[in-house]
Amino acid sequence: MVVDLRNLRAVTIASDEKTAWVQAGATLGQLYHTLAQKSRTLAFTAGVCPTVGIGGHISGGGYGMMSRKHSLAADNVVDARVMNSDGQILNRRSMGEDLFWAIRGGGGTSFGIVLAFKVNLVTVPETVTVFNITRTSEQNATQLVHRWQYIADNIDDNLLLRLFLRSVTSPVTGNRTIAATFTSLYLGGVQDLLPLMKQQFPELGLVEQDCTEMSWIESVLYFADLQNKPLDVLLDTAPPSRQYFKGKSDYVQDPIPVDGLQGIWRFMHEEDDMGSRLELSPYGGVLNSFSESETPFPHRSGNIFIIEYGVLYWHYSKGDQKHINWIRRLYSYMATYVSKNPRAAYINYRDLDLGMNNYSAATSYEQARVGFGG
Repeated sequence: MVVDLRNLRAVTIASDEKTAWVQAGATLGQLYHTLAQKSRTLAFTAGVCPTVGIGGHISGGGYGMMSRKHSLAADNVVDARVMNSDGQILNRRSMGEDLFWAIRGGGGTSFGIVLAFKVNLVTVPETVTVFNITRTSEQNATQLVHRWQYIADNIDDNLLLRLFLRSVTSPVTGNRTIAATFTSLYLGGVQDLLPLMKQQFPELGLVEQDCTEMSWIESVLYFADLQNKPLDVLLDTAPPSRQYFKGKSDYVQDPIPVDGLQGIWRFMHEEDDMGSRLELSPYGGVLNSFSESETPFPHRSGNIFIIEYGVLYWHYSKGDQKHINWIRRLYSYMATYVSKNPRAAYINYRDLDLGMNNYSAATSYEQARVGFGG
């Protein structure tokens, strides 16, 4: 059964308490927009896609550009309103700590209908710094990606250094090359960021001209690729495109060696130009301060980063099965380099290859327990 909660989208901010009640049908963009009306320095730690719904995002964890400093969205939930099968609306006290534990990071389904979450807000500096730097294979991308694995989860908690990998046509050689884009948010000014990067990741060669200072809410627009748009664009609820997409995910606990990266490049060059993308998001920081059983979200200390594999195709037909087969072959290749026993995945990156409910009969516990790493 699917319940449509889109009309439950009220957001109520208590600035003095640094908390907010957010109904489950609100989007991240609506929450961010409401916060921006109240304060320049109050924020919420959650994802970068403004059309994503709050209810599902928090229920599955809720990773974002401030997660190394302020953890997951689910880790900042302090109360909730849940309707049970009897139609009763429960809060944290009346539902009990077991149910309150269960709705924060493991998917949240089957326990009732979450109507709203009460969340702690975080204080951010008036000025943050962003940068977006791309290096190709000809510019030492392979070595930079390899080095990134050793620093991304250990660098200053105020810095989240995300990495996007694509196969593109080189404008210089005309051949396919890997483009590695380092996309980052630093909770502070550029004059503090530059010496930090020079000390911990000098190989990237970051300079002041690469960086832009802005407010936190401006960074929300920046990472959503909505820069120079009015703030009200965050209230839009329709996704920007309707492309067909297949995604999978993995957690990496040991750095992938150079020859392993080169194997990934070979796979990526098989796909159409810009047709595939790998997103590498670092862990570490305050994420490591939670035990793996403190919430249903188990991916804590020991994980360097998460990979989201993605492939786009423009229409659905039998011929597009090749794109799905491609990502499955890449996923099989990666088994050597990712978490094992179990091979973990992020539940918010839904992957039907890991299992689906039966259509015509009940799904057993044994079927349902496989996948998503907890």
